Amino acid sequence: MRTRILLTTAVAVLLLGAGLVAVRLLGIPGSTLGEAVALAPADAQRYTFTDWAAVREEVGASASEGDLAELLDAGFDADLTSASGLVASAPLLSAEFGWSPATVDWELLAQSPEGAVEIVALGEASAESVTDRLAALGYQRPDEDDGVWVGGTELLAGIAGRTGLSATPTLQYVAVRDGLLWAGDRQPYLETALASTDGPAEAVADLADSFRESPAAAVVYTADHACESLAMGQADETDQATADQLLAAAGKINPVTAFAMGLLPGGDAEVLLGFENDDQARTNADTRAVLAAGPAPGQGGDFSDRFAVREVTAEGTMVRLSLEPEPSAFVLSDLSSGPVLFASC
Repeated sequence: MRTRILLTTAVAVLLLGAGLVAVRLLGIPGSTLGEAVALAPADAQRYTFTDWAAVREEVGASASEGDLAELLDAGFDADLTSASGLVASAPLLSAEFGWSPATVDWELLAQSPEGAVEIVALGEASAESVTDRLAALGYQRPDEDDGVWVGGTELLAGIAGRTGLSATPTLQYVAVRDGLLWAGDRQPYLETALASTDGPAEAVADLADSFRESPAAAVVYTADHACESLAMGQADETDQATADQLLAAAGKINPVTAFAMGLLPGGDAEVLLGFENDDQARTNADTRAVLAAGPAPGQGGDFSDRFAVREVTAEGTMVRLSLEPEPSAFVLSDLSSGPVLFASC
């Protein structure tokens, strides 16, 4: 069993006492994840991100459509594909659309109650080659080059039926501009997203830009979504009672302002929790460290079955949990949906 280092708030403050510059160096402003999240609609509540270039590097796959099956299999085994909104449609994308996870740089799926938008960095694929495929598939060409190509339910169902391959609903409407492909399940929502300049809430943007390395795969949630999707209320009554006891023993907790979890290049994981102020972050660093090292009611067993806690630090209004996943553990896919005790609100 690996040694677990639980870095309490007091120790964390001493380590960071060299100055604010040291704190800033722990994150990497301008990360690929941060830049992707900044493009998303302001009303999005759930962001799931896959850096396909990083995934290919992690699993040793080349940027070639011929390596798609190998990439998906190896990426699944490494828990690097669970955040993708394109995996189920990858064979269709490769065969009919001329691009897929095998060749694009990254993707971000942003979801809100009003709709869902996929943003894809196309990498080496040219806008002309992508739009030529859309035209050949029967999408209605927009009046402007960067406008929305209209497919719709019937066209997409026809493509899926003809090929026998799965198609995600977000491929119904597509726009290509500035090296990015935007796709959505509702045309008005996609057009609103393309026109929006507001960006996400500050708490979400801060966490997305605060991983020590830009993650190969990650999820980022608003406070409302985190407190609903990760809630212990999803557990059965026995597990809820156990959770109440563990929470009472651990100490005070405060609701999060945002939640993020990512798998970093090399295999480590980080969980980032946002809070209203520095005092709450320091208090919750100690509490969450205890919870993350203990039982996992609702998930089964203990969290230590899934990961070792390397350190927990309070950095301004944020708490960072640095984790080392156990071999063959699916930390991101398992713990990006509830119940997750250490993410309790």
